Amino acid sequence: MFLKGIDHVQIAAPQNSENLCREFFSGIFEMKEIPKPENLRKRGGGWFQCGEQELHVGIQENFTPAVKAHPAFSVADLKKLKERLMELK
Repeated sequence: MFLKGIDHVQIAAPQNSENLCREFFSGIFEMKEIPKPENLRKRGGGWFQCGEQELHVGIQENFTPAVKAHPAFSVADLKKLKERLMELK
């Protein structure tokens, strides 16, 4: 088999949502934001690291949320994460 695993997952986000993405992925999920290559920075968005994998958030003009597409995360302490998310209500 040639594939070793998944390097990254790309998701789309609406324009001007970078700060919200940082708050969510870095703040709530405690994922490390990693620098994008210089030639991609002008496009906006952000890259985050989760274990050995990366989550790339790309900014999309005329964004429409996907109905079924999603990243799925393995969580060490689901109860603690649920409490953190409930605090946001």
